[in-house]
Amino acid sequence: MYVRDARNRDEAWLLEHIEAMGLDETAFRSRDYVIAMDEAENERAGFGRIRIHKREDGDLCELTSIGVLEQWRGQGVGAHVVERLVQTAEDEGFEVVYTLTGEPDYLGQFGFERIEVAQLPDRLRDRLEEKQERLEPDAVPMVLRPADFTMPRRLRQAFKGAQADEGETEPEEGPEDFGIDPDEATYKYDTG
Repeated sequence: MYVRDARNRDEAWLLEHIEAMGLDETAFRSRDYVIAMDEAENERAGFGRIRIHKREDGDLCELTSIGVLEQWRGQGVGAHVVERLVQTAEDEGFEVVYTLTGEPDYLGQFGFERIEVAQLPDRLRDRLEEKQERLEPDAVPMVLRPADFTMPRRLRQAFKGAQADEGETEPEEGPEDFGIDPDEATYKYDTG
């Protein structure tokens, strides 16, 4: 497993899964995302985004739209997506990273701390209200200094051996699924 920057060809896949998971796709740009990949199967497992809010008095960095496909959950995939996003924010010179999330306990394990809405910069306060109205009524603001990020050891170990949970596979579709009786049907090019 590894985490890489999203590419243009990932755009349709990202949009499909963002919508399916009910995540925030406001001002979508695929280049803002990172994607967790299983190198053995070349399969995408999860994703997340850094959203930069431009301001005259200094830009703000928000982590948003973090998602892990169902079959990859519980294996450290999301943790490594968050780690990559925080590292990118630090590399870009941000001293703090914000997130507006309905999962404060999950992000809290990495060092994110809950803050009061009044402590949010105006731009993020407006964004929180919008997010609570449209997507996550339970969203709360959190903040992290990138240097304070911690990765629980269990998640680091789980990520090293992560594998898709196959679960129940869907049965293969046959002619009967489409209302066709294979014993009675004739086909345009039937040579029998």
